[in-house]
Amino acid sequence: MPQATDSLLKAKLCIRFNVSSPEAALVINAKERPLHIEYGRANNHKPDLDVDITGEALHQILLGQLSLTKAVGSKKVKPKGPVWKVMALADLFYHAQKIYPAVYAEGQ
Repeated sequence: MPQATDSLLKAKLCIRFNVSSPEAALVINAKERPLHIEYGRANNHKPDLDVDITGEALHQILLGQLSLTKAVGSKKVKPKGPVWKVMALADLFYHAQKIYPAVYAEGQ
């Protein structure tokens, strides 16, 4: 997803996704090149944007069944941080939606 990577690097963001049901944590650190992705809660990065999301909501967003706007409005996605940085999520999810259905189908 080079376009999503470029968007995050341009914004110089560090985003932490706190996923529930199932429990998982993912940090995307795009403060400098190369972008780093870390899994798990133990990391030394203070995120610019902290995002609480359920596994089901993430799955539905990545399949295009739930819009990010509706997910935020219904509190299925709870971003914490500057509002303007939330916009980076839209671009990230947009590009992830292009590859996720195939990844999901492969795992079935």
